[in-house]
Amino acid sequence: MNPTPKILIVDDEERFRNTMRKLLLIEGISAETAASGKEALERLSVESFDVLIMDVRMPEMTGVEALAHIKKLDPDVEVIIMTGYASVDTAKEITQLGAYDYLLKPYRKEELMDRIEAAFERKTSRKKLAERK
Repeated sequence: MNPTPKILIVDDEERFRNTMRKLLLIEGISAETAASGKEALERLSVESFDVLIMDVRMPEMTGVEALAHIKKLDPDVEVIIMTGYASVDTAKEITQLGAYDYLLKPYRKEELMDRIEAAFERKTSRKKLAERK
């Protein structure tokens, strides 16, 4: 049996978080939610996740601001940033901060699942490589 990633969905819209969580659970993927970047940081300080799926636009702390803190707290977590507002500058910034990928809303379910799988594969490959050293 192949391992599945542990996911944290970070979005200020409750309906969106819950819908995405249900979608992932149907696909057999463990998923939890956080309503803000601050809540995500609190969760990451006490438990680990393989992949974070996070919105860019949130009150208090944007996804970009949260990403910078998240990568300091857990450099190994893969982060997929979602947004409905395409911006080359934002895409460049999140890449420089260590995000795995950038996903434009709306997206197809298959696209999301492919990105999660690729992010999880990258994390597990990096972990296996580190264990061999």
